[in-house]
Amino acid sequence: MTPHPKIIFFDIDETLYINRGKKYVPESAKTALKLLKQKGIITAIATGRTIPIIPPKIVELIEECGIDRIVSLNGQYVEYQGKALAAFPLDNALVAHVSGCLTAHGIAHILAAREGLFAIAENHYLHDALNALGIRYQSDPAACGKYATYQMLAFYPAAQDAEVAALLPPSLQTIRWHASGVDILDAAGSKARGIAAVLDKLDISLADSMAFGDGLNDVAMIKAVGFGVAMGNAAPELKAVADYVCPSIDEDGIYRGLVDLGVIEAA
Repeated sequence: MTPHPKIIFFDIDETLYINRGKKYVPESAKTALKLLKQKGIITAIATGRTIPIIPPKIVELIEECGIDRIVSLNGQYVEYQGKALAAFPLDNALVAHVSGCLTAHGIAHILAAREGLFAIAENHYLHDALNALGIRYQSDPAACGKYATYQMLAFYPAAQDAEVAALLPPSLQTIRWHASGVDILDAAGSKARGIAAVLDKLDISLADSMAFGDGLNDVAMIKAVGFGVAMGNAAPELKAVADYVCPSIDEDGIYRGLVDLGVIEAA
């Protein structure tokens, strides 16, 4: 099946942005996004990050390529041209309850808001995970209730998964993104939810959408869109549900994938 998308959503880390070593956006990815724009295909960001911690090189890419739709916080907060398009915050009382439970069990955690990331409790698992990706945060043990919280980040090894799961109500889910870190979000929340909000505003069907991703938090997105692409460096679970697996990010994966699929012509 040859995809003919009207809009394509791109994850950031290890999809558009190599978050290792020199940390950069491959030139071929920039070329691909510019070719998509020339063809009138809309490009958008779909990330687990909150907007203030999007890497500077991606901010430059957004400006250079005219990307004005950002699905952030795993689909829980969406912006169009810098203004809120859709928002799905967690209940403040629920956040306070979960934060209290995590604190009582010595689990480091962060509240993720549009304004940034706010650490309630810290430990070496938090530092390991955030330092690995160069993610900025602020320490604020009294952050509960100060901001609309769209998801939480908790920091513990997989050996504690069952322990933490027992602390969480069924209305929440966890998605692991690092050996030491997980996202905690609404059970109905995913990048697919944010994408649906964008498509509704544009009057574009899911069948006419496409997405590129690499992580476990991309599974719902890749399954939901009309054509889902997993990077060659993606998690096996994502490759298993993708319509196509392109080369790895450091092998010009986005550009080569779009050319091979016939979405753009080789430059």
